[in-house]
Amino acid sequence: MTAQTLERTRRRRSRGTDLSGWGGRGLGAVVLGVFLVFFAVPLLWLLIAVTKSGGDLVRSGAFTPGSVAGLVENWHDLFAFQSGAVGTWLVNSVMYSLGALVLTLLVSVPAGYVLALVRFPGRRLLLVVTLVVMLMPSTALVLPVFLEMSLLGLVGNPLSVILPFSFYPFGVYLAFIYFSTSIPADLLAAARLDGCSEMQVFLRVAVPLAAPVVALVGFFSFVQNWNNYFLPFVMLPASSTYPMQVGLTTLLSSTPAFNPSAAGSDSVQLSTLALATVISVLPVLVVFLFSQRFLVAGLTAGGTKE
Repeated sequence: MTAQTLERTRRRRSRGTDLSGWGGRGLGAVVLGVFLVFFAVPLLWLLIAVTKSGGDLVRSGAFTPGSVAGLVENWHDLFAFQSGAVGTWLVNSVMYSLGALVLTLLVSVPAGYVLALVRFPGRRLLLVVTLVVMLMPSTALVLPVFLEMSLLGLVGNPLSVILPFSFYPFGVYLAFIYFSTSIPADLLAAARLDGCSEMQVFLRVAVPLAAPVVALVGFFSFVQNWNNYFLPFVMLPASSTYPMQVGLTTLLSSTPAFNPSAAGSDSVQLSTLALATVISVLPVLVVFLFSQRFLVAGLTAGGTKE
């Protein structure tokens, strides 16, 4: 085969590769475009809906912008609902989520540290149980937890939500993985040789080095607690103790578009319900924006053995 023939063959193969590459990129762009439209269009409608009155939401186009006056009116109507119930629900959500977050960090991080670095009888069994519970759907645990809280007389009490929220096996597993792979054992041994007790080794050496995974556990715990609906719905019968996610169902049932019998002084419009939905998401978004640097570090932690 001559050099010219080889060159022509090489060009044909290169052209075919380029075409297949462009085809693959084009298909990927189409798939990403479909997903973008699927997720972005409802979100865009939701953000526009909060700026419209109930009548404008029906009469104007779906993506026709509203006005600042419409947003202010929806804000007033939302926080006037049931004499300020929405503000109470938001405060409750913050209290439940932050209370459970503190307890989660106080339990999950030390538990992961002990499972990773301390050898004791039953350690492997405890780790297996942690993994099994982590894989169980949280809804499957609601009934046993309710019976337990009822036995303790805590149903209707904020502790009936905060204490179960604090049980976070996924956080234990994340801490276990991090301390197993990213904390040099020689560093901890050197601290012990310098006279540190086990508590001092954990607090002064291990925890500062584990800041990324602590932030990761805290973020996941906060998001799960903030978005949890079923457990507070079962545990808290009074509206004054609802978190925001449970309160949204009250707003939904008070919207004539979903419940025709809800017309009255306590009814809300679709645009007001849309504003409540946006407000319920904002705390998680704010926490994510301020902690994303630590989240990236935490997600990559434990990927390599130091």
